[in-house]
Amino acid sequence: MLVSLNWLQQYVTVEAEPRDIAHALTMAGLEVEGVHDRFAHLETVVVGEIVSAEPVKGSDHLQVCKVDAGQQTFQVVCGAPNARAGLKAPLALQGTELPDGAIIAKGKLMGVVSEGMLCSEKELELGVASGGIMELDPALPTGQNLAMALNLSDTIFELGITPNRSDCLSMIGVARELSAIYGVEMRLPDISLPEDGEPVQDITSVDILDPDHCPRYAARVIKGIKIGPSPAWLAQSLLAVGVRPISNIVDVTNYVMMETGQPLHAFDFDLLEEGRIVVRLAEKGEKFITLDSRDNELEPDMLMICDGKKAVALAGVMGGLNSEINDNTTNVLIESAHFSPMSVRKTAKRLGYHTEASHRFERGADHEGVLFAAQRAAQLMLQTAGGVCAKGAVDAHPVTVEKAEITLSASRTNVILGTDISYDRIVKYLESVNMEVETLDQDLMMVRPPVYRVDVSRPEDLMEEVARLFGYDNIPTTWPAAAMEIHRADPVRDFGLKLRTALCGQGFREAINYSFVAADTPDRLQLSEKDKRRQTLPILNPLTEDQAVMRTSLLPGLFASVAVNVNYQNKDLALFEIGKTFIAEKGQELPTETESLCLVLSGANISQSWHGKAVRTDFYDLKGCCETLLAGLHIVDAAYARLSDDTAPYLTKGQCAEILSREKRVGVLGKVRPEVLKKFDIKQDVFVAEIDVTSLLEAVPEKITYEAPPRFPATDRDITIISDKAVEADAVLAHIRKMNHEWVRSLEVVAVYEGDPVPEGKKSLSFRITYRSDTTTLQDKEVNEVHEGIGKEVMSTFAAA
Repeated sequence: MLVSLNWLQQYVTVEAEPRDIAHALTMAGLEVEGVHDRFAHLETVVVGEIVSAEPVKGSDHLQVCKVDAGQQTFQVVCGAPNARAGLKAPLALQGTELPDGAIIAKGKLMGVVSEGMLCSEKELELGVASGGIMELDPALPTGQNLAMALNLSDTIFELGITPNRSDCLSMIGVARELSAIYGVEMRLPDISLPEDGEPVQDITSVDILDPDHCPRYAARVIKGIKIGPSPAWLAQSLLAVGVRPISNIVDVTNYVMMETGQPLHAFDFDLLEEGRIVVRLAEKGEKFITLDSRDNELEPDMLMICDGKKAVALAGVMGGLNSEINDNTTNVLIESAHFSPMSVRKTAKRLGYHTEASHRFERGADHEGVLFAAQRAAQLMLQTAGGVCAKGAVDAHPVTVEKAEITLSASRTNVILGTDISYDRIVKYLESVNMEVETLDQDLMMVRPPVYRVDVSRPEDLMEEVARLFGYDNIPTTWPAAAMEIHRADPVRDFGLKLRTALCGQGFREAINYSFVAADTPDRLQLSEKDKRRQTLPILNPLTEDQAVMRTSLLPGLFASVAVNVNYQNKDLALFEIGKTFIAEKGQELPTETESLCLVLSGANISQSWHGKAVRTDFYDLKGCCETLLAGLHIVDAAYARLSDDTAPYLTKGQCAEILSREKRVGVLGKVRPEVLKKFDIKQDVFVAEIDVTSLLEAVPEKITYEAPPRFPATDRDITIISDKAVEADAVLAHIRKMNHEWVRSLEVVAVYEGDPVPEGKKSLSFRITYRSDTTTLQDKEVNEVHEGIGKEVMSTFAAA
């Protein structure tokens, strides 16, 4: 909201610099977002005197004027009909930025050079006249700055009023705050006016059919007014706060709204059928055309202002086209009412309106200020438009609003605020913002805030008033009295940090997804009916259908990340996520939470370059990443076995495995089935690994044993067997390890072959065994004997040749 310092000075006199006022308001809870000189755009506008004005050849209205700017004469092309020699007018020099954003620069019009601009009142926001250039007093010194010559000076504060402080959406509201902050007297305008007309009760009436939506409605009638432009003081006041002047009657309603915070509306009384007001709810499907010429379809709970036969305004939002003030208006009815904030908010939101009136009614207007605003508007209309005011006002108020009564403890206030403010000083602060204070005892007081303070309803609200009037920056800084408690380390959390470091070192990027997924996620993952991951926990108020349940797997979130990246042509991906999954258990209020790790590889493992083609990611790349991760954690007994159960139905058979440590499953890995990927809108191969973080942590050895470098050389021997196709190479390696020969140091598969000359249903497996002794150098004969024994044992166990 824009606030004019000149306007504020009508109600309160503050001897302080604008920047100090801005700081004081901010520290009192009314944040000042900006401060600027209203007439800053006049800095390069001077009083110019037209020395000569000659027609521009070929134009029927342009003139080339020689304009004296004091120390220099400029040539200006002007199209104003009143431009003439000897006239003094505002001259905007080159570089001037006008209020509408236009910047004056040297240019040509019809081939004639123009070095500035002679301005109208409207162009400088000094009035509404736009039919010609502004004519200045001939006595003004030529070349003087225009703002200085016209004694124009005003500071504009840009306030960020919070929704709970509707009482400050007006000049008087802000003036009240300054009065309390600086301890100076507040002056309200005198609203006396002549009432020479007939009694208002003989002219009109007000019937409120829905008092819950409209607890109060006041009306005044003025006859014989004359529509015309507003006087300069009124137009300037509105321009200062960003309101465009329209006509004297309309401008008065806007002025009083900005002055008091009470929205008003003026009806052309002659357009009100039966000359009366009826406040009722709209009928279903009723149509109404507002002032902006928009045809609105109404709903039954929307409040309408009507005459004897038709609707004439959307209550608290906007007037109707059928009763607006026009150039022929001679009689007006002034509306000043109090509407339910909820009613106005619903109507405005449904119809897509946000007006100055609805902005104030939605936050809560002053129930007791209704008559004051109507009287003030009537007074100013008589001053600016003439006419005769009817005696009295119609004031229909079927619902009364009582002041709240709040008991406040001075001692508790000081405890909460951390201050030592005396009882009397607290009373003084509260009374300075127009609150009634009644002493109950040495500590307690009964406080009755004014009705317009809709934000004050409990003792804590009063404490806040005391704090802001005392000054937030005056409250001493104190350390918390509570003892600090150091929480014990969380092994799983600390282990998660270690995993993140290790995976980032392998080139993975961490993904962080919502813990909410779509309800059909288990179906898309093709989980069996008995799978616990189907036991999802629904969200009570999900934001979208895609976030309806708590996740039971990290895969859906990572699949979504892959899909987004691929759509953006970022197809080579290595992602991981560490987070909790949630399984709803019967009979338990809270779900079972499991810390999980998920890895994703997709796209190319090696990108195409000048020295080679791209190499696509495969199962063994992911297995290598898992091996590297486990090796870095010193898990030496990790094993990989065929995944024989249906715990991962989303993985492709023959390209998946389980990760074991100490014969306990730690996780699974493999290639995702194409039909599953299709349900997640992914069009390229994806390889995933799911690891239980807690199980992985249990597999990490508590101690790491140091081994000295070997003193004696090692030797390798290969062994090749022909076995059934179903025999796993890892099973052979595991059997050799169980033999536990002291010289065997390492085992690895070097070749797997199927095809000629290997018989059908068989395959060839080749292994390499490394032998080394810790006490001596092994001889070939010794090694060959041991190697031959291992070969016989393997062939016997696996029925191999």
